[in-house]
Amino acid sequence: MGKIVPFFIFLSLLLLVSCDKTRVYDEYQSLPNTWHKDSVVGFKLEAPDTLKNYNLFINLRNNSDYKYSNLFLITEINFPYGKVISDTLQYEMAKPSGEWLGTGFGEVKENKLWYKENFRFPEAGEYTVNIQQAMRKRDSITGIESLEGVTEVGFRIEHSVN
Repeated sequence: MGKIVPFFIFLSLLLLVSCDKTRVYDEYQSLPNTWHKDSVVGFKLEAPDTLKNYNLFINLRNNSDYKYSNLFLITEINFPYGKVISDTLQYEMAKPSGEWLGTGFGEVKENKLWYKENFRFPEAGEYTVNIQQAMRKRDSITGIESLEGVTEVGFRIEHSVN
């Protein structure tokens, strides 16, 4: 009986992963207890097909220690030959009632946040995607030194349906 349960868990995970036909790249990095304002989460990846368009997502897992209803991020895509695209992004993380917008049954919620739609990787080679939290308290110039409640940051590439 003890070996049957792990087998079914493995089989379920295998089926779940194999059914995800849109996924091209999907990686997560765990954070310590807090996300320091100077800490950059980076992902290195080889360009997929340079002739196709892709949808890019930032995935975040947060728990109840996250005290805010929104999230500000600074992102960079570093191209193989030196070009850099930087964005400052804002995402809603909770409804006005305080209910989390992410999915999940336990304390940890997962958020799949749109980053770029129909993005093309025009250069072959290695790209680096950097993600940094840029949270500030209302009416404050300085950033929140250590952001609590974000447990993992991920980056995902999917085939574009268009």
